[in-house]
Amino acid sequence: MVAFLAGKAYALIAVTLYLVAYFITTLGAFGIVSVLSGGEGDADDLTHYQGMAWKKPFLGVVFTAMLLSLAGIPLTAGFIAKFYIMGAGVGSGLWTLVVMLVATSAIGLFYYLRIVITLYKPPADEDSPATRERTTVAGGAVLAALAALLLWLGIYPSVFIEMIQKIMGSTFI
Repeated sequence: MVAFLAGKAYALIAVTLYLVAYFITTLGAFGIVSVLSGGEGDADDLTHYQGMAWKKPFLGVVFTAMLLSLAGIPLTAGFIAKFYIMGAGVGSGLWTLVVMLVATSAIGLFYYLRIVITLYKPPADEDSPATRERTTVAGGAVLAALAALLLWLGIYPSVFIEMIQKIMGSTFI
């Protein structure tokens, strides 16, 4: 909402970054959930993820990266997206919305970190989805590609921003 109200070329870049970053992040996060949801039932309880980082380290690291991106932690695409959204809001003087964005991001951080902490707790149940389900090679490759893309956009976003500018026909920024 902040970037849409800002309505400048910078805002268009911010919205595009946000949509791409959160598409990658939610696809990865829900990919993990679908891997853990099997024939025995859905992984819909927080206890289903307890110990995943110990028993399934690849899934634990990828899920951690996705959750940290959703929280807007630096070095992830989510951080860059939120940074540009806030920049668009500040540039247009939408201070109330920027403060609300920061406040809701802090609230969201609490919920995302709760899941991350659960991932790294010792497993309580040896038969939980976090310890039972196997990842296929194709599923693992997709999750690895999403995690790499997530970190690439977080560490080196300039290539993607230049692509957005060329598509828009703008040299703003």
